[in-house]
Amino acid sequence: MPSSISKVTKQIKKKKPGKLGALHENSRDAKRLRRANARDDKLNRVAAIRAKKTEPFRAYRSMRSPAKMQSLVEDFLKRDEDARAELQAKRRPGQPASAGQDLLQAKLDMEQKEYNSGFWMPDLEDESNVERLGHWNGEWNSLDTMVFVRITRAGKKYASQFPPHREN
Repeated sequence: MPSSISKVTKQIKKKKPGKLGALHENSRDAKRLRRANARDDKLNRVAAIRAKKTEPFRAYRSMRSPAKMQSLVEDFLKRDEDARAELQAKRRPGQPASAGQDLLQAKLDMEQKEYNSGFWMPDLEDESNVERLGHWNGEWNSLDTMVFVRITRAGKKYASQFPPHREN
């Protein structure tokens, strides 16, 4: 998909042949370029956030049994333990936790709480679902064709839906 900045640049070059740098700072065309650039930046940030949300699903492709699914979730939850231990080691005794450490701890606590109540993931016991996950292109929008479950720390598995909602 072409970016909006390239479209706007093309239109301005067509209208005023020559250099784009010859625009006045507050001209209409310069403002159009800034808006298009801001739009592209926003779209790239949103795409990065969505990619981060779908990160856990990439590793699910090879797991089949509930015990393996549960171990995968536990491994996923331990991914930031090294960073947390490093931040803890850097801190002097008696010094309060840094903002980064507080944010990391809050994220870990939230994920542990979700795991206790049911961690949301694709159902890997269903063959057709595993096949769909294998052909998945990594986009959030294409997850709606899959079947999802929640796996609890106790080993229970129950059906869920897409997009995820807080279920008890």
